[in-house]
Amino acid sequence: MTDSARALRDAIDDGPMSRFQVLAVCLCVALNMLDGYDVLVMAFTASEVAREWSLSGYALGVLLSAGLVGMAIGSLLVAPWADRYGRRAVILACLGVITFGMLLSALAQQPSQLKALRVLTGVGIGGILASLNVITSEYSSRRWRSAAIGIQVTGYPIGATLGGTVAALLITSFGWRSAFLFGACCSALMVPVVVAGLPESLDFLMARRPQDALPRLNHLLSRMGRPALDVLPAAETGANARARNPIGRLFAGPASRSTLLIWSAFFLLMFSFYFVTSWTPRLLVAAGLSTREGITGGVLLNLGGIAGGTLFGWLASGRELRLVAAAYLGCLAGSLLLFGLFANDLRTALPIALAIGVFLFGSMVGLYAATPLLYPAEIRSTGMGWAIGIGRIGAILAPLIAGLLVDRGWSAEALYYAFAFPVVLALFAVRALRL
Repeated sequence: MTDSARALRDAIDDGPMSRFQVLAVCLCVALNMLDGYDVLVMAFTASEVAREWSLSGYALGVLLSAGLVGMAIGSLLVAPWADRYGRRAVILACLGVITFGMLLSALAQQPSQLKALRVLTGVGIGGILASLNVITSEYSSRRWRSAAIGIQVTGYPIGATLGGTVAALLITSFGWRSAFLFGACCSALMVPVVVAGLPESLDFLMARRPQDALPRLNHLLSRMGRPALDVLPAAETGANARARNPIGRLFAGPASRSTLLIWSAFFLLMFSFYFVTSWTPRLLVAAGLSTREGITGGVLLNLGGIAGGTLFGWLASGRELRLVAAAYLGCLAGSLLLFGLFANDLRTALPIALAIGVFLFGSMVGLYAATPLLYPAEIRSTGMGWAIGIGRIGAILAPLIAGLLVDRGWSAEALYYAFAFPVVLALFAVRALRL
């Protein structure tokens, strides 16, 4: 980043949050709420889908992982396009993909069709997530950045909680297909909202310098209550300005250590994260609860996530980010062990599920908040997208492995013990980061 670009960035970082900046963050929260529902709709409908098509544990695990495969593809291959064509443009394109995928999922007639459509929907979700985090980070002041990212990431459990409640009612009254149709309608409604209100990334306009960059930048600065610029900030020169593979830049010099650590942390945490969020409703049903009560258990996880993500943002605003994230990971591992210990005592297990949600989503907020700090603006979406994408590999494997273990007779207790171990490893990776 050049001196003139850094001066503008510092003015935004050190200044107050304008109403326009707050609105930008709120729209990112709303989009993350939508993603929370779209990701977990398969978990909410799992029991009914398995019953209708007589699926084994492994076959159900494949369906649960299909969306995550798509999310990995979206994060690894689509998110880098945001660094080239603009984060707002990629978000709009991905919303169209999600709407199409959810609509056709409601019409699926066999497991193979639903699996393919979950992959397609996941591509759209994965392409959106990295850009949301980057826009939230760039439109937040330094003082409120951790809190803003915490609130934005908390949109995921809010969407899952509200969506789970709606899904339970829809499934009971109209069957599992109605839950997918509801998601398609919500995605379609967000398109005009994004067109009207979501701004393009400031750092994208300064770093990539599209043809109309100056008037677009001045329009955004005006809405933030800041003076217009006569010319764009000076472009970067030297090695970083030359055409280079943005993925290769993730491993340039000291960045390689940070990249490997953050990839490890995302992989390990998402491995446990998606076991918990995907399988908990199903395991609770297997323990004797009704389908609706099983969904309630999943909703409790997400209710805890709302509190945990918000609390993380508040704690990290005045403390070292990596230490707060490490503390959350330690508490998460302990909560998973406790849940395993009391897995057969439903009165005790459900409150612990709430605690798991607090630390699970709070830990994820920590990784989302840390990653943009590791990379320059020109490769920030690429860095965020690849970190999430590597994490999705763990997310894909977790439901599949859990399904195999369920088929082999593993108890819920043993499963939660096993999935606590990766969280401990993620703790060490986060502690080793240099922010």
